Amino acid sequence: MMDQARLDRIGEWMAQCRETGRYTGSSVLIFRDGEEAYFAADGLAAPGRKMPYARDTIVRIYSMTKLVTSTLFMMLVERGQVVLDAPVSDYLPVFTRMRALRPGATDAGDTEPARSPTLHELLTHTSGMTYSFNEGPVPRAYAELFPQLLFHDESLEAFCEKLAGLPLCFQPGRAWEYSVGIDVIGRVIEVITGKPLDRAMHEEIFAPLGMTDTGFELPDEKLGRFADCFEKRPDDPLALFETGEESSFRAGRVSVFSGGGGLLSTLDDYMRFGEMIRQGGALGGVRLLGPKTVAFMMGNHLPGDIASMGAASFAEMPMTGMGFGIGGACVLDPARVRVPGSVGDFGWGGMASTYFWTDPAERMSVVYFTQLIPSSSYANRAELKALVQGALMD
Repeated sequence: MMDQARLDRIGEWMAQCRETGRYTGSSVLIFRDGEEAYFAADGLAAPGRKMPYARDTIVRIYSMTKLVTSTLFMMLVERGQVVLDAPVSDYLPVFTRMRALRPGATDAGDTEPARSPTLHELLTHTSGMTYSFNEGPVPRAYAELFPQLLFHDESLEAFCEKLAGLPLCFQPGRAWEYSVGIDVIGRVIEVITGKPLDRAMHEEIFAPLGMTDTGFELPDEKLGRFADCFEKRPDDPLALFETGEESSFRAGRVSVFSGGGGLLSTLDDYMRFGEMIRQGGALGGVRLLGPKTVAFMMGNHLPGDIASMGAASFAEMPMTGMGFGIGGACVLDPARVRVPGSVGDFGWGGMASTYFWTDPAERMSVVYFTQLIPSSSYANRAELKALVQGALMD
């Protein structure tokens, strides 16, 4: 059981986050044993329109997209259409002749030959690819070539062609660095299926699970439910980043289907997806993956924790005691993570401070939404996890 008085602390915490100026509002949904255990919504999703956070508010889930893309990829693995150890160049020949930064190099031009990363390395962020917001000469080269994080003016194919001309941060498999690798996996899915990624996701995941409000584009009739997004800046802790009216997520404005960060969703939609993962690949009579495949995804695919591969932290979540599977991180040792939880907790968050995790040991899934960039602005994920764990009584 979960203690109701302790669950109510979550709502109080959400209100405090709003009152102290962290966020304009937020929402959370907790399922345990396949049933709703707690829901709360606080504050405004779009202050200018006086639109409150609600159960059906649509938000940018950014990197929570990665687990969806990874799930679709593993569905292709189960069908024998692809293997994880294949080099990405087998599907995208532009990645055949790669180069990697020499150890200790301070310039992106100081490189040596490198093999093509495997699909497994792309999925686990060990490929040598990166993001423009990381530190180092290669991320700076990314920022120059891709001034927009989600590359809205590119097709996914064109993005990969440009990306292949940039060096890797390190030889594939040598380290862990958060990257656009799962965007490249999205393009691989397109090549294998012969379908654009948005169509493949809809047919294989969203329609079967009844995720009616999840996709890469927002039709005009749903704009009234679309949250504004904010950004923490030195001169303004709640600067408006993007409204629905000007959003590049509006239907007809999306040119690239970012498998690493492009989806929009609602609490209930993502909970359906998350509960499918927790229940071993099936929900409501619909099976997407086999239980063995889901267990494989949720296990640690690194030789140790993430910190042992060069990444001391990401956002506000420590990487000590954390492993990484296919599409998300897994808790190896809660004490070393320094956040209450269970061994085997699995999930990931998004750039705008959203968060999902599922806890098989406690038969529980949690989805939390707000909209503030960057996700490292506050320790909301660690705080929420402690609140939820504190409400568990059995």
